[in-house]
Amino acid sequence: MRRILLAEGVRWRRTLVDALERYGLRGKRTRIAELYTSPPDGATVVCADELGPVIPRTFPPAPGWSPDGHRIKNEIDYSRGPEKTWVYGALRIRDGQELTMTATSRNSVLYQQFLQLVEDANPAGDIYVITDNLSSHNSVSTRTWLDEDHPRIRHVFIPVGACWLNLQEGWWRTFRKTALAGRSFGDRDHITHATEVATAQLNARARTWIWGRPAPPTRRLRRRYLYTLRGTQH
Repeated sequence: MRRILLAEGVRWRRTLVDALERYGLRGKRTRIAELYTSPPDGATVVCADELGPVIPRTFPPAPGWSPDGHRIKNEIDYSRGPEKTWVYGALRIRDGQELTMTATSRNSVLYQQFLQLVEDANPAGDIYVITDNLSSHNSVSTRTWLDEDHPRIRHVFIPVGACWLNLQEGWWRTFRKTALAGRSFGDRDHITHATEVATAQLNARARTWIWGRPAPPTRRLRRRYLYTLRGTQH
């Protein structure tokens, strides 16, 4: 494959650099990194995203094993059903506090309700919301809602295919292990309860989220030895 690409004159690194320049991705990436490292005075930087759908179990759990050691078979009636649940999340960078909300869809109305919760939790200063360019995030209804009644909220959209720029994705990884891993939910209320409990537990030990890779620790020598060579006399 490498020989074929070289014969055709394809250079992956050069193509990537050209794409960053052509579509303005480098400028978007730089702006988001600046918001993480040096946000404007008095402003709050929040990373927002949706997780899901989390679907409740639509069939009763297996009854287990019979007294004589045989597996009891139960007919499974499985379907995705109407009880899909989405989890909205907003991570505040300066202290690592998370705000979550469960919803039945990802439409503009529910997204505006979630933004209202974000604004209520941050009553002072501008709010920069870093998120992806989902249709409900950039719809006419959402833009009108922001311009008319909520000018403090400002969207900063990440480039397409660059979800790693959204620090909320890292928080989702921890949330899945805490709230969803190895669990089966009977209805939507169980999902909401697990979300609230996991959010409270993670906020209790939250820390500031720092953009970038930390510097490697300096290696300190515990002991120093000095070796000398003595010549032999004849």
